[in-house]
Amino acid sequence: MDSALSDPHNASAETGGPANGTTRPPSTPEGIALAYGSLLLMALLPIFFGALRSVRCARGKNPSDMPETITSRDAARFPIIASCTLLGLYLFFKIFSQEYINLLLSMYFFVLGILALSHTISPFMNKFFPVNFPNRQYQLLFTQGSGENKEEIINYEFDTKDLVCLGLSSIVGVWYLLRKHWIANNLFGLAFSLNGVELLHLNNVSTGCILLGGLFIYDVFWVFGTNVMVTVAKSFEAPIKLVFPQDLLEKGLEADNFAMLGLGDIVIPGIFIALLLRFDISLKKNTHTYFYTSFAAYIFGLGLTIFIMHIFKHAQPALLYLVPACIGFPVLVALVKGEVTEMFSYEESNPKDPAAVTESKEGTEASASKGLEKKEK
Repeated sequence: MDSALSDPHNASAETGGPANGTTRPPSTPEGIALAYGSLLLMALLPIFFGALRSVRCARGKNPSDMPETITSRDAARFPIIASCTLLGLYLFFKIFSQEYINLLLSMYFFVLGILALSHTISPFMNKFFPVNFPNRQYQLLFTQGSGENKEEIINYEFDTKDLVCLGLSSIVGVWYLLRKHWIANNLFGLAFSLNGVELLHLNNVSTGCILLGGLFIYDVFWVFGTNVMVTVAKSFEAPIKLVFPQDLLEKGLEADNFAMLGLGDIVIPGIFIALLLRFDISLKKNTHTYFYTSFAAYIFGLGLTIFIMHIFKHAQPALLYLVPACIGFPVLVALVKGEVTEMFSYEESNPKDPAAVTESKEGTEASASKGLEKKEK
């Protein structure tokens, strides 16, 4: 997981600058401000809209849009898995040819990016289809076994409109595959981020604290303790980071001196912010206090990251500043409002868990039977 914010002042060293020893011209204040501001805006968009879509996703019944719930055990293991993956990529880039590795990764993210972008633009594109558009329903179903032992592996429902969105996303995919243009990279990166915030759900606030706390240590260690993360970030030619050129004003769309922000710095705090939005809704007070508080905390944390990086001229582990802000601000508000117990007792079940589904059905049946008993009395 790339989770570092790079310094545009030193972008030639960190994002694949000229290999011929030539020195880039110094960054202009306008170019730096534009790069920082654009990264901040691009980070906020998938968090805000992904959080809103996560509410609809949690209420939905479509098997293809069911969220993946992260438990406390998953959260505790995640930093270890992420560290092994990061170190493995670092060793791969050291041992094998970077060109062939990036070719394989490009093909892999080409497919993933098209699917993610298609899912992202589908709700917006539906508004542009005419009423009489011939829309047919399809279902992609893969099962394993037979009879009572039959198990669903893939159950994806889609329609003709989704196929149109898939075609449009494929155009962006081909553009990315052929040119590796930074705009195509960002379109895929934004799609990955929004889908992550929408479809990855924490089951409670304690799990969110475990996940963010573990990745806080992970981020600090791999950025300050070693050169592994920065090396992988500049070698890894895949849309796992958002980039914006600081020399856009001078070179236009062909600019190549980039500042970058890892998608981990968006998705990880984003799924915690989305959880707080769903907690706000569960309180049924018609306010989104915790969501707006955590969203403001994210802006503060990322802004502080940019400020520190600008002062010290060194890549920063953004989670070092984002985690205390995104956890501390909402907890402080909960203390003031006397809702700490409610916050940490809020629980979301896994809709894919058969036990949770069974409990839900039993609860519904029990409520229905109680209602019938009252009517008979």
